[in-house]
Amino acid sequence: HTPVRLLAIDIDGTLLDSRGHLPDAHRAAVADAHAAGIHLVLATGRAIHFAQPVADSLGVPVATIVNNGAVAREANGETALKHVLDRDVARAILSETSAFDDSVAIVFDRLDDRQIVFERMDWTHPNRRGYYARNHPWIAAARLDDALADDPIQVMFNGSVGPMRHLVATLRAMPQADAFTVAITEYEERDFALVDVNGPRCSKGTTLAGFAGRLGVPPAAVMAIGDNLNDLDMLEFAGCPVVMGNAADSLRQRGFQVVPSNDAGGLAIAVHRYALARRPPAR
Repeated sequence: HTPVRLLAIDIDGTLLDSRGHLPDAHRAAVADAHAAGIHLVLATGRAIHFAQPVADSLGVPVATIVNNGAVAREANGETALKHVLDRDVARAILSETSAFDDSVAIVFDRLDDRQIVFERMDWTHPNRRGYYARNHPWIAAARLDDALADDPIQVMFNGSVGPMRHLVATLRAMPQADAFTVAITEYEERDFALVDVNGPRCSKGTTLAGFAGRLGVPPAAVMAIGDNLNDLDMLEFAGCPVVMGNAADSLRQRGFQVVPSNDAGGLAIAVHRYALARRPPAR
């Protein structure tokens, strides 16, 4: 087996447990990987302000791939890669999906209160309240058409699973479908789903591929760990793909290595079993 040189880890459902906490065993395993000389990157659907505190809590240098591949940052915070969504394409998406205008926001690569812009989102919805409570300093209300004076990095929808699946089908049937990429993350037990529309050919997988290329790391030396549908591209790119025991059924049925859940130390087991066990012995 090729030794692992780059480890890509999803955050929610993978690095964090079901309560959103970082288990000590997971933190220690990431530190062990760093000590072994393995490059680390968190690859998440979260925006940077929501992902960076998790990266900082690991206590070792960790790069980030955020917004499902829209932006990659080095461990020192410098932007390594960025993919924008053309503003006119974003307008076409909003026009085609007007039935979902109370479930949509636009995301920009900014670190102020204009990062996430919504017009009619109902933040009192039980599945949105927690997100708003954690992220409200970066959220602004405005007319979306006015906000699109700049190219965004993402158009973001959320809602019940059934309507969001219908939305995905609508988006993929649009004439402009080759001008954007759609990622869906589902939490069926909560009847909640996130649909992220990024720039063309932009996903966790394509951005991880670009990031690995910058480091000179071939796919065979990349290990990726995830639990949801938006992780599929990066799992397919990685030479060593691993999914959590709590992963979506369709992900666990694809023949990837499966480890215990995020509540049972699955990430730590994965790192020691597949990343550190492949390291050549010290001389």
